[in-house]
Amino acid sequence: MTAFLSNLTSRIFSISDDHGFEEMALELFNFQYQHLEVYRKYCDLLNRNKPQSLREIPFLPIEIFKSHEVVAHLPELQFANDILFLSSGTTGSVRSAHRVLEPSIYEMSAVLNFENYFGKLDQMVVCALLPNYIQQGNSSLVYMVDLFIKQTKDARSGFFLDDITTMLMQIEAAKSDGKQVFLFGVSYALLDLAEQGVDLSGVYVLETGGMKGRRKELPKEELHSVLKAGLNLNEIYSEYGMTELLSQAYSKNNEPFQTPPWMRVLLRDERDPFTFLSNDSQKSGGVSVVDLANILSCSFIHTQDLGKYKGSGFELLGRFDHADIRGCNQLVF
Repeated sequence: MTAFLSNLTSRIFSISDDHGFEEMALELFNFQYQHLEVYRKYCDLLNRNKPQSLREIPFLPIEIFKSHEVVAHLPELQFANDILFLSSGTTGSVRSAHRVLEPSIYEMSAVLNFENYFGKLDQMVVCALLPNYIQQGNSSLVYMVDLFIKQTKDARSGFFLDDITTMLMQIEAAKSDGKQVFLFGVSYALLDLAEQGVDLSGVYVLETGGMKGRRKELPKEELHSVLKAGLNLNEIYSEYGMTELLSQAYSKNNEPFQTPPWMRVLLRDERDPFTFLSNDSQKSGGVSVVDLANILSCSFIHTQDLGKYKGSGFELLGRFDHADIRGCNQLVF
């Protein structure tokens, strides 16, 4: 990593208050406006290229990642380890693409955030049931979980695909040694385990990714209730992340999602994507994410999710219908 990126990254991961966050957001806006052609065109199209506060910064519609490369153009810097992440999708669908020029920034963001929320990885065994993500390839989630598995330095950590018997043996062995066990699982795979009555008591279980067309989608509260009953658990964890960003939010038992200090969620008016709701609003709104770790792409993203402020975090309510996304798709060229 260059000295410039190292310094910038260090300052981002040292943010401790709202003032520092807003200052860094404005600094990153200026950097990305200068170096991301597609973002600069979007801001100019909106005539919003001189923001004075966080809420004046233009947010790029997430759909743009399906049609344009959203990556900084820095010819004076060399990036030899860049990787391409693709979103999950159904057969024949267009997948969003996010080229990550400096994977080490993603790795720092993922590990710092996870360990702040759950504890040290070198004290854990991490298992994963993410078959569809592995089959599709280029998954940012698989990359992150693989990183966590390596950080544990424990041979019992790993991806298990359909080998449930071996996974359960490794989990029991780790528990017998006093290790904390963490299981990442796509929702339909965890439901399969719950229907078999697999006892995962004492295991951190994080569901992610939904049903992927394998089962009927369930409201989060109902899904968690079924998983807790079937897996003999008191708690279920969830992750909110996406291919287009480099940071995640976590929640426990349908409590509000919590973001790391370098990430914020703003809620925009459902009918006006350029107006944000106040932090104490009881209305639902479109989820817009500021991810300052996304230095070399775009840190300001309008998602297609609906949410609501709740305490110090936010809850997810579902997704916009395509017809309901107004004003976000003005970038046509």
